[in-house]
Amino acid sequence: MLRRIMAVAVLCGLALVPAIGQQKKAAKSYVLKAARMFDGRSSSLVAPGVVIVTDGKIAGVGAGASVPEDAEVIDLGDATLLPGFIDAHTHLTMMYSEDYSKAALDALRKPIPEMALDASVNARITLMAGFTTVRDVGSAEYLDAGLRNAINRGVVPGPRMLVAVHAIGATGGHCDDTGWREGAVGKETGPEVGVVNGPDEARRAVRLAHKYGATVIKTCATGGVLSLADAVDTPQLTQAELDALVDEAHALRLKTAAHAHGAEGAKRAIRAGIDSIEHGSFLDDEALDLMKHKGTYYVPTLMAVQGLSEQIQKGVPIPPAIKVKAEDAIAHVQQTFQKAIAKGIKIGLGTDAAVYPHGRNAEEFHQMVDLGMRPIDALKAGTSSDADLLGLANKIGTLEAGKLADVVAVPGDPVQNIRQTEHVFFVMKEGVVYKNEKPQ
Repeated sequence: MLRRIMAVAVLCGLALVPAIGQQKKAAKSYVLKAARMFDGRSSSLVAPGVVIVTDGKIAGVGAGASVPEDAEVIDLGDATLLPGFIDAHTHLTMMYSEDYSKAALDALRKPIPEMALDASVNARITLMAGFTTVRDVGSAEYLDAGLRNAINRGVVPGPRMLVAVHAIGATGGHCDDTGWREGAVGKETGPEVGVVNGPDEARRAVRLAHKYGATVIKTCATGGVLSLADAVDTPQLTQAELDALVDEAHALRLKTAAHAHGAEGAKRAIRAGIDSIEHGSFLDDEALDLMKHKGTYYVPTLMAVQGLSEQIQKGVPIPPAIKVKAEDAIAHVQQTFQKAIAKGIKIGLGTDAAVYPHGRNAEEFHQMVDLGMRPIDALKAGTSSDADLLGLANKIGTLEAGKLADVVAVPGDPVQNIRQTEHVFFVMKEGVVYKNEKPQ
């Protein structure tokens, strides 16, 4: 009897303890101080930087903001406070590899739980780099939805995630499994995993993705660099298919993104009302003008170019067909990006994380600036502009009262040296401090 009583007491005690790994957010207030601040919208920094945080939200900004009596003061010194960075194009459940064939084999051999553990490491690395929100635009086996859920529950640290579950494209296209002999990876696939033929299947694929957790719909409107069975710039979905896909996604109040290197496929997606064009290596003036007219965002993923360039320079084993496509895209995308700036296209920051090692996301800032974007505009691209693109501008992207307390700090002045964004030493997400490594 005594043992039974003790067992019940122990179980009752355990019921009061949060589950292992879950973070219990205390009702706590902070005063974050730094020499300067970028609020996400303005065309210049302000000094000093002061952000008041209460219960996970920003309660006030600026030297005149009211300070709660019990607030903990965190003085970050000669630094700049900024909104948490946003990456609009990641693949957190995919691993970076410099061996194409080994990566393909690993994808077949690794158990799904092992892939999930790998992905959790990528998520933590990304958060510690200062990215408190990502739009993850392609996964498999529902790994992205599972990772998103685990982060939301506090089981693992990571950025806030919008997830696509899987990308949607045409049979034999960039979003299909290609490069294998018939039957090698099972039977031909269909809308259940995002491979469609015809408008009705496109609608069904959107509905299925949404059913299983998608919060953004990603499609492949053209060929791609890292797929073996297609040319990089060919259109891969008809106008009717893209019209149906975007219409169904928007009816479900989901944002959409189109992988599109080639101009024709991109124009079909833009006419359909796509929210953003990803990569856009070979966009022509007509496509860019159409984007300007319709307010379509451009997410150039310049770090993907950097990652591929580094691999080519190292002489890593890349299949010849992929190397040719990579070199062609690299030769064009920088010029396209400069045209987009000149035409005043809306530009968001996205990196294609996994094409380069996870955690280097912030290098996209300097890639943009090196090609002619003003530093302040690059900072906006990775904060308020991305928040607008993701449909989250009412919650994140700026340091304003009422927004979620996503705040990062970098040394010095990132407008004077944009590469300071690569040295984030303070990370707060929804009022929880995940990193505070103030330089001595």
